[in-house]
Amino acid sequence: MMMFFRRSALAMILMAPLALAACGDPAPLYVDQAWVRPNPNSEGPAAGYFVIHGGEQPVQLRRVTTEGALRVEMHESIMKDGMMTMQPIDSVDVPVKTEVKFAPGGKHVMLFGLNPAVVKAGKLPFTMLFSNGDRIIVDAVIQQAPDDGGEGMNH
Repeated sequence: MMMFFRRSALAMILMAPLALAACGDPAPLYVDQAWVRPNPNSEGPAAGYFVIHGGEQPVQLRRVTTEGALRVEMHESIMKDGMMTMQPIDSVDVPVKTEVKFAPGGKHVMLFGLNPAVVKAGKLPFTMLFSNGDRIIVDAVIQQAPDDGGEGMNH
């Protein structure tokens, strides 16, 4: 009888971490891989990119702000009538436990009036505003654009 209790106690001790892991905090909403490509023409807008990782509840990205630029707009590159074009977007759905990528050729933020001091500093803080009230701040790394031969930026 005593051996049964010892085995039961040992089994409970060994299984406790598994039970606690199952009761852990829900997966959080977070943002990573943020970077900015300055425009070779300092008068033109820069482009910003990042990845949003959805948490346990669906949310919408409603706005991106930064003090390092005069204006920030969310855009999406789409194929329309055989031509690539950009259109502004007001919000972006972030489904449960999925990745939403802001990447060249797709969704991105346009940064108008990028502060040259930010470019020199090498990073630009973004504040992401979500429909659930979350405000996520992430530092975007400034990536110097290679000389593109005068072909312009591919957002």
